[in-house]
Amino acid sequence: MSSSSAQTIVGVPMSGPASGIGSGVFPSLIFVQGNEQKTLFLDHTPFTIGRKMEKDLAIADPRVSRDHALIISENGKFFVEDQGSKHGTFVNGERVQRKPLERNDRLEFGARDTIYAVFHPQQRTTNTARDFLSQISGIQISNEVTDLEKLTIFLEAARKLNTTGVLDEILLTLLDVTLKLTGAERGYVFLKTPEGKLRLAAGRNSRGEILLDDTTISHSILEESLRANSEFLLSDTSRSLDLTGRQSIVAYDLRTVICIPLRKLQVQSKTRGTAGEPSPTGETLGALYVDSRFASKDISKVSGDILHVVATEAASLIENARLVQAEEESRRYQQELAIAATIQQRLMAVTIPEVPYARLNGKNISCKDIGGDFFDAVNTDDGLAVVLADVAGKGVSAALLASTLQGMIYSQLVLGISLADIAASANRFLTSKHIGEKYATVVIARLRHDGELEYVNCGHIPPLFVCGDEVIRPSHGNLPVGLMPDVTYESDRYSLHPGDRLVLVSDGVTEAEDLSGEFFDNERLEVAAKKGTMKDIFDAVSHFCAGNPLSDDCTVVELHYSGG
Repeated sequence: MSSSSAQTIVGVPMSGPASGIGSGVFPSLIFVQGNEQKTLFLDHTPFTIGRKMEKDLAIADPRVSRDHALIISENGKFFVEDQGSKHGTFVNGERVQRKPLERNDRLEFGARDTIYAVFHPQQRTTNTARDFLSQISGIQISNEVTDLEKLTIFLEAARKLNTTGVLDEILLTLLDVTLKLTGAERGYVFLKTPEGKLRLAAGRNSRGEILLDDTTISHSILEESLRANSEFLLSDTSRSLDLTGRQSIVAYDLRTVICIPLRKLQVQSKTRGTAGEPSPTGETLGALYVDSRFASKDISKVSGDILHVVATEAASLIENARLVQAEEESRRYQQELAIAATIQQRLMAVTIPEVPYARLNGKNISCKDIGGDFFDAVNTDDGLAVVLADVAGKGVSAALLASTLQGMIYSQLVLGISLADIAASANRFLTSKHIGEKYATVVIARLRHDGELEYVNCGHIPPLFVCGDEVIRPSHGNLPVGLMPDVTYESDRYSLHPGDRLVLVSDGVTEAEDLSGEFFDNERLEVAAKKGTMKDIFDAVSHFCAGNPLSDDCTVVELHYSGG
């Protein structure tokens, strides 16, 4: 595949608004109308399609609406959206309103016969990789080297370039090499989608032209080969006595047809009685299909070796590329998770109010990048309010719910709504959303300047009132919010004296484990709370765990009453 051929598809020069930009900079639509074909770059969004002449893709057919469809880009993905067209927008034969586009998707706009477009996403290969593959494809090796050894040289080089970005180039170059070695006219690679359907991943003819249309191949042989998970070789159909059900072979005068499943080899690749052949029980990833309109002795001679190696190695390349893709997706997920963690930290950043009668401290340690614990504080006309919540579960889902709850409770505290009504409101919200087994334990407290403290405990660990050398754990409590609808919540009151402290913790503190699996538990918590400050509690937990990682988020809030 030379750099010049990369600019041409089926002999038609690329055109469109970005035709001067190098190949692979923008995704493209390969538009086919009858015998004409052109490539349009998706260099802006939205990309408009319709019968109007000013559209990016104008289709002069009465079945195409004036404003028919759009192709838009969102977060690196491309979508086709129907604009209320009369005759519909179709992707791979299915009528759609909006659908994400994948490589080689066939798009039809009202006219569903000889007018269609094929979507090609952005190529991520570098010019160096493309040039290197081109050199490999056309490499000249001495006649003393066998065809199989030539193929092995190519495959070794291809493996070195095997990343997600160059898989398409590798498959096309594999087809080039296969066609040269076998003398066949056409070659295709089909891959299975996660749903188990076949999609055309690459197509090439002996003239080096890309093939996008697979309607003229023998689909019956393709399906039979995959169903039986076995190779199919028909080297001269003129000598075949039974071509029943092979309409494509007869209609298109195909004389040679070969189809080999692309199988992922098992760890034990040899079975008894197969003379060292790979076991056919490996997972089928797709198929390699080759055909010609003439009988070829060359194909018969080399197919047992070369095509088998091509199929086996292509499966390996595909599987490796999928692993690379999974790693890349995992890396992107970790990046997005880091961004989400930053956003959550900013959303949940607490500005500790300063009041003359009390001092407030709080700290949260998440066991993951983002967590389900949060605390907040706000000074209102009714007193200094503090909230600590622990959403069931961990990770992203718990963090989303925690952020929602924090905003809801904070806004209602600012409005001066009663603590019991705030809890009831949060419960109604969560139970009405049907978000699965997601609930939260919450404790909300409000301290007045005279030391009168009102609090509502919704299934949370009982608060600690530290009064001198005594620790009081009141039994008052309600159900967690989000657990059951139509729950009535009640608050309780306690009078603090100067020097008294209120300590709130999440269950990540009491359920912190040491190396033997023992919990930190309530007794150690009370000893640490009585000893001193919030720092003493975290120090006690750290010393107890002795390096064992936390299994849940840990949050401690301390409210020290100094007097009115």
